Amino acid sequence: MARGTFNLSRDTSPFTSERGVIREILGVLDGFRTHLDIGCGPRSPVRFVTSDNLVGVDAFSPDLERARSGQTHDDFVTADCRELNRHFTENQFEVCIAKDVIEHLSREDGLALLRDMERIASRRIVIFTPNGWLEQDHREEGDLQEHLSGWSAQDMRDLGFRVSGLLGPKALRTERHQIRFQPRVLWLLISMLLQRAWCRRHPDSAAAILCWKDLPAG
Repeated sequence: MARGTFNLSRDTSPFTSERGVIREILGVLDGFRTHLDIGCGPRSPVRFVTSDNLVGVDAFSPDLERARSGQTHDDFVTADCRELNRHFTENQFEVCIAKDVIEHLSREDGLALLRDMERIASRRIVIFTPNGWLEQDHREEGDLQEHLSGWSAQDMRDLGFRVSGLLGPKALRTERHQIRFQPRVLWLLISMLLQRAWCRRHPDSAAAILCWKDLPAG
C-alpha cells in the first residue's frame, strides 16, 4: 500500500511537547533508508520520517487497523514484539525503533527485545521510554498499556546507548506523562523551557529518554 503524506508543521501543534519529541526522534532516524517501527500504534510519530521502506509492527490489532487506515507506514505486520525473530531476518532494516514499548515488558523480555533489534537492524537501534519507573495501567482490555519495568538513563548508558533527555523534568510529570500541577498551561511552558535549558543534555533529570546505539559494520 502507498504511505500517506505527512507534514510535521501542518499535522502537529506548535510549541507542544509532542512536536518537540517528534523532532528529536526524527533527528536520530534521519539519513537512513529503511525503518522498522516496533509497537507503532495508531498514529506513530515515525510516520513523518523520510524512508524508502517504513514497516509498522503492533500486537494490538485495533491500533494496527487504525494505522493502516491512516496509511502511516508502507506495510504492517501483526506481531508480538517478543517474537520479532519469527517475522524479520538479520539486517533486514537499517534502523529499528521502539517508542514507548520496552517499559511494557518485563526486564528479561526488554533485554531480549534489544538483542532482537540489534539482530534485525544493520546500522542503528533507537529506544524512547520513560526515565525510570512510571506507573501506568490499561485503558482498555488487551491494549498492552500497563507498565512492567522501568529503564533509567544510566541503565541505557550501561547498555551502550547514547541518551538525550526529553519532556522536561521528571518531577513535573505524572502517569502517561501528564503535567502534574495546575495551571497546566503554565507548568507545560516551564517544562518546555527547562527541557531546552537543561534536560536534553542532562537526561538523568528528564521525564523521558531518547536512546540510540550505532551497530558495528558487517
